[in-house]
Amino acid sequence: MYHYNDFDRAFVQERVNQFRGQVERRIDGSLTEEEFRPLRLMNGLYLQLHAYMLRVAIPYGTLRSDQMRTLALLAEKWDRGYGHFTTRQNIQYNWPALRDVPDMLQALADVGLHAIQTSGNTIRNVTADHFAGAAQDEIADPRPVAELLRQWSTDHPEFQFLPRKFKIAVTGASADRAVIQAHDIGIQIVENAAGEIGYKVLVGGGLGRTPMIGKVIEDFVSQEDLLPYCEAIVAAYNLLGRRDNKYKARLKITVFENGLDGFRAAVNEQFTRTKPAFSGVDVKLFEEIRAQFAPPAFRAAPTDAYDAAYAADPLFRSWADTNLTAHRAQGYAIVSVSLKKPGQTPGDATAEQMRVLADLAEAYGHDELRISHEQNVILPHVHKDDLPALHAALRKHDLAAANIGLVSDIIACPGMDYCALATARSIPVAQQIALRFEELKLEHDVGPLKIKISGCINACGHHHVGHIGILGLDRAGVENYQVTLGGSGDETASIGERAGPGFSADEIVPAIERLVLGYLDLRAGPEETFLDAYRRLGPAPFKSVLYPEQAAKPERADAA
Repeated sequence: MYHYNDFDRAFVQERVNQFRGQVERRIDGSLTEEEFRPLRLMNGLYLQLHAYMLRVAIPYGTLRSDQMRTLALLAEKWDRGYGHFTTRQNIQYNWPALRDVPDMLQALADVGLHAIQTSGNTIRNVTADHFAGAAQDEIADPRPVAELLRQWSTDHPEFQFLPRKFKIAVTGASADRAVIQAHDIGIQIVENAAGEIGYKVLVGGGLGRTPMIGKVIEDFVSQEDLLPYCEAIVAAYNLLGRRDNKYKARLKITVFENGLDGFRAAVNEQFTRTKPAFSGVDVKLFEEIRAQFAPPAFRAAPTDAYDAAYAADPLFRSWADTNLTAHRAQGYAIVSVSLKKPGQTPGDATAEQMRVLADLAEAYGHDELRISHEQNVILPHVHKDDLPALHAALRKHDLAAANIGLVSDIIACPGMDYCALATARSIPVAQQIALRFEELKLEHDVGPLKIKISGCINACGHHHVGHIGILGLDRAGVENYQVTLGGSGDETASIGERAGPGFSADEIVPAIERLVLGYLDLRAGPEETFLDAYRRLGPAPFKSVLYPEQAAKPERADAA
């Protein structure tokens, strides 16, 4: 795992000191809120509905145990005892006092974390596959690439005031667990026919008001060309991106308005300028970074305890079947810890739970944790013989929900309970759906199903790429929930189609229940997932289930 060098430490410390002075001037009135706003946004501090909110970057979702304990400290000492993990591999604190924020940033800096560029029109936290370094289908660990991009983009003098925010995601596997097709730049590590490692680069993906799937701008970019090529993309966007209308300022609109070929030409023109400027410095830096991501020393040991527990304990077996993923090292597993026990706020973790997870990672997981974009916590390297003890500890602390990838593993943004931009609540809807399907005891029969909820058109809950997406809107002062169907955020990415009229807050949970139960009747068999059934059958039968009153209406005869 990457550890700060002297430059990193000095840079982050200087930012903490600088912001401490800015906060003091805001408190004594030397700075107005309007003057303070761009300064706080550069340091991840938002003003939400009820209080300030601090968004902390978890670079490419990777944490050490001491870092997780510091996140717990922030929650306990300066907030209300919990933090909220987001779909961007960040953590948010919703109730900090302004006077305490510099101390929070200092505590983060002491363990190699910060909140720089988690907001504003700049390159945000670079995200990656949460199974990085552990997945069986991985060509190479994407985290060194993500760290290289983080260092390049942090405080980049040309890219601090882009037309709009800019997001980059990296995956090193054939399966896309980083939603790279919904980012401004998506990077997939690939291998060409000669056995050389390089990168497929996509541009122009994004959700929000105008959702679009990213397009491949280059099938293979060499390792030595990746960083100057990414700089060329951002430089071209900085020149071509619109600044007259913030709703048309994202890269996806720039690519759409110029066409992929036109934008590619602009990138190539910039690339001829950027490549000579790097002079191989980035290649040397990349090798230094990659050395820090060597895999841990995996142990060779039998799995007798795991085999015995799996055979004898149905609770352990259910959890293992649902929450474990095959590891590239023999005898190991990737553990997904659900933060979605039915009734829980998706993505919330208490300070106690964070400390427990830190302790478990230290004891059983080679001191590594990951935060997934699906708002869960991953222990990427756990030997199978440690899993029974790990599961027992998770059960003791209410962290053993066996629901990864199922109906109750719902992605949800904070919605109108916290966010100043939200137009509807999302947390209560997620909680009610999860509790309803717990009552029905159907989750495992339904199988893989991704429900994603956003409380406004900005789509922080990724509803556009949910198998079932829910968008909360305001309709004349009343919450109304639109349903989209058939979205996907994986390697077969697609934008969900709007099913029809929205539902009131009282109607949305019964509507989702109706839809899921209808799917059970429509599918070809237990092996056919909701998404596969939707793609096979099309929207019509699902709409009939969702809107039975419309399906029951007789067709109007043609006028004589």
